[in-house]
Amino acid sequence: MSGKNIVFLILLLFIPVSIAAHYLEWGDLTVFITAGLAILPLAAWMGTATEEIAVVVGPTLGGLLNATFGNATELIIALVALNAGLVNVVKASITGSIIGNLLLVMGLAMLLGGLRHKEQTFQPIVARVNASAMNLAVIAILLPTAMNYTAQGIGESTLQYLSLAVAIILILVYALTLLFSMKTHAYLYDVGIAETEENESHEKPNVMFWSIVLLVSTLLVAVESELLVDALEVATSQLGLTALFTGVILVPIIGNAAEHATAVTVAMKDKMDLSVSVAVGSSLQIALFVAPVLVIAGWILGQPMDLDFQPFELVAVVVSVLIANSISSDGKSNWLEGTLLLAAYAVLGCAFYFHPVVGGMG
Repeated sequence: MSGKNIVFLILLLFIPVSIAAHYLEWGDLTVFITAGLAILPLAAWMGTATEEIAVVVGPTLGGLLNATFGNATELIIALVALNAGLVNVVKASITGSIIGNLLLVMGLAMLLGGLRHKEQTFQPIVARVNASAMNLAVIAILLPTAMNYTAQGIGESTLQYLSLAVAIILILVYALTLLFSMKTHAYLYDVGIAETEENESHEKPNVMFWSIVLLVSTLLVAVESELLVDALEVATSQLGLTALFTGVILVPIIGNAAEHATAVTVAMKDKMDLSVSVAVGSSLQIALFVAPVLVIAGWILGQPMDLDFQPFELVAVVVSVLIANSISSDGKSNWLEGTLLLAAYAVLGCAFYFHPVVGGMG
């Protein structure tokens, strides 16, 4: 058993600890920390279960399954937070997931992979397609914010309807990117499929077993997310953190940790194609699928979730997309490029830490 799996097994102990902390009232800070630690292995199990089922059902259905469950942990945490009325935290977590994947994950992968292998290569065509899709996502969240700041006395309902229209367009674009990667231009993505097949055991995985693992993990993530969100406001104020910093930095790291580990591990094995597709693919899924789903869910739940982000968050996303696109466009990477991405993430992290938030978390 690998060291990573041993760590995740130990972290499972935090599931009963966090539940006990909640019911025995050990304090919001204890509940927040233990629930966050409990989500890490559950997210890893969800990812493993999805991959094992994907092996059996074939590349097309498997790809669809990965595309749907790839960011399920963040989606569940965001839905629970949205239902609790913490709309600003949800928006911040969308921002944080995009910049975290593009700068932190890809930066770590390029740095650690580059230290072991002098120069690594990946498909530049795929990088350019992903860059174009990310540019569209930036435009989509830029327009509602620009409209709010340029139109006098615009109503909240108008922004909501604009965001709903944009959300539907983005989901359609996401469906088309899946069609592109799995059907019409699947040959460009063959490396990822080859890697999956290479890691396959000769014995077919037990679909029933892994389906149960996926179901149980999803339910437990929902329970732990409820505990995490309930304790969020008090715990973060005790830590001296703002809602913005918590949403942009802490929440995405909790929801994304398992995926981060995968991207870095495969990069160190000189499988940079797979590493970049995990990092950039995850960002795309957040921007084109998770964010629009949350807008629609907010409308159904009666929570005014729209795509009108804080200008500061928007600047962070634009900066991240620009630097990630410029570094990945040539299809080559080295340790210095990884360091540049990590430095950009560190600068943004400092800025979010010191940024004063006007208004509350809701």
